[in-house]
Amino acid sequence: MSGYSVRSRGSALRGAARLPGRLRAAWDRPLTAYYVIVGAGLLITVLGLVMVYSASQIQALRYGLPSTFYFRKQLLAVAIGGVLLWFAARAPIRLHRALAYPLLLGAVFLMCLVQVPGIGQTVNGNTNWLSIGGPFQLQPSEFGKLALVLWGADLLARKNERHLLVQWKHLLVPLVPVTVLLLGLIMLGGDMGTTMILTAVLFGMLWLAGAPTRLFAGVLGGALALAALAIATSPNRMGRLHCIGATSPGGNDQCWQAVHGIYALASGGWFGTGLGASVEKWGELPEPHTDFIFAVTGEELGLAGTLSVLALFAALGYAGIRVAGRTEDPFVRFAAGGVTTWITAQAVINIGAVLGLLPIAGVPLPLFSYGGSALLPTMFAIGLLISFARNEPAARAALAVRGRNNSLTGVLRRTMRRRARRRPSGER
Repeated sequence: MSGYSVRSRGSALRGAARLPGRLRAAWDRPLTAYYVIVGAGLLITVLGLVMVYSASQIQALRYGLPSTFYFRKQLLAVAIGGVLLWFAARAPIRLHRALAYPLLLGAVFLMCLVQVPGIGQTVNGNTNWLSIGGPFQLQPSEFGKLALVLWGADLLARKNERHLLVQWKHLLVPLVPVTVLLLGLIMLGGDMGTTMILTAVLFGMLWLAGAPTRLFAGVLGGALALAALAIATSPNRMGRLHCIGATSPGGNDQCWQAVHGIYALASGGWFGTGLGASVEKWGELPEPHTDFIFAVTGEELGLAGTLSVLALFAALGYAGIRVAGRTEDPFVRFAAGGVTTWITAQAVINIGAVLGLLPIAGVPLPLFSYGGSALLPTMFAIGLLISFARNEPAARAALAVRGRNNSLTGVLRRTMRRRARRRPSGER
């Protein structure tokens, strides 16, 4: 072996050995979480738009609608959500805290309105919708997630400032009763999936608040007991539970959706059949553009596409954890933790159902599935994470430096310095 080859191999090994340290250094930079949240959120939303367009065309034609019907509605929702994201990212934290109570009261009012006969709309067996005119509907429980995060974070932050969170009654009251109220209103409509997500948000915030293990275990045990009762008393939920890991549709095609979701993923291979070339969306797979859009993604983009989506959600979740872990503001810690728990839990429940690892809960994939009611509060929540990441002291300082360097004055100053360096040594 030549000396050049030995040196090249040694250089490559040294570079590989230094790679973990470089990655840690890059992750520790002040603006890393900010850029990861912005980048991952944007990529998930754009890829979701592409997949909604692909997955919804046949569904629209089956109902006698233009092939771009669902895509245009989703694009409108993304445009409105972009305004909400910008507002949430730019608004001061005190304004977010001021919005907590009005948002909670508004969400509770709308969720009560859903249960009024003649006003609430039933979709796929769940009464969780309000008609707001024309083809547009609103699902108030989606805004209940955002309301619980903001209100719960404000409540726990105020109690933390008064050093009250060391007492278990202040940890639980009124956070748990209000959450139970929201869960009860949602369960009246039969939406078990959203109930699971709100419960996950509650436990995430209790964990961040430092709930003792015994108290945490007690509340968790109670929640599991209630969930088991809700499943056991509903034949529909019991049927969904039996479809975990199903390989055939079963009697009365009970597991049809679960099995065809697996068929879609299996036929995608490594790199998919090509964008728009899904077979399962041609009437075989129910809800291809909402709950089971991940299955169509796997069929058209293959394992590479689904792993890319998983990586984006993992990056978004990890960045949210970093924001919650590094802040000294209790409200930011609780709100960032609540948003991260919400998005991560919803993604796990949706993807787990498509993979046949969890029962089908009927929840959309955040930022990805079709549905404006789910998209708008989620984009606002992403804006919250961006705001929190921008307001870290080190991030603020880094952004201020970049702003000065990118300003016109900074450009002129650097240009003058370069010209001064280029002067001959005798020039004055």
